[in-house]
Amino acid sequence: MKYKILILILLCSYSTLMAQVKHEREFRIKKKDFPTESYDLIKSKVSDAKKLKFYKEIDSLKISYEAKFKKDKLWYSIEFNEEGTLEDIEITIKEIDVPNETYERIQNYLGTNFTSFKIKKIQQQYVTEDPVEKTFKNAFQNLMLPSVNYELIIDAKKEKNYDQFEILFNSEGNYLSIRKSLPPNYDHVLY
Repeated sequence: MKYKILILILLCSYSTLMAQVKHEREFRIKKKDFPTESYDLIKSKVSDAKKLKFYKEIDSLKISYEAKFKKDKLWYSIEFNEEGTLEDIEITIKEIDVPNETYERIQNYLGTNFTSFKIKKIQQQYVTEDPVEKTFKNAFQNLMLPSVNYELIIDAKKEKNYDQFEILFNSEGNYLSIRKSLPPNYDHVLY
């Protein structure tokens, strides 16, 4: 009986620990493999896009699709769920593009929670609003709204080793969520 309880406890603690690890693999797909509704929405809302590429992202929790492109000197990422519904639009930005007070709060959070860290990427995230046209308009005008989130990809050290984390903050720099990321898949590299 003791062993059954011990096994049950270990299984529960393992699933709790694994819930915060992002098992994600992103790979490029052809346009024909991208959801038709999503592609039609991009085609109708996005003009003058350069380097348009399509991706399928398999996560431990879900499957999603992403279209990445460059428009007006900015890199965009439009994410859709498995059914083809718009989830968010993200723009890759630099530290200087984040309001000073917000960036200070983010830095304070990172300094408090990690021994050391390096910011690899910052994305300004526009979560889907009704109607969808409003989300596209806000993102393409690069508006600073109270509904904007900031997603950071960082390499950070908590105890002994460096790990990669994806952390989400709101427009005021308040912490929303964190997920530990797996390193990118390099199966295509031959040694």
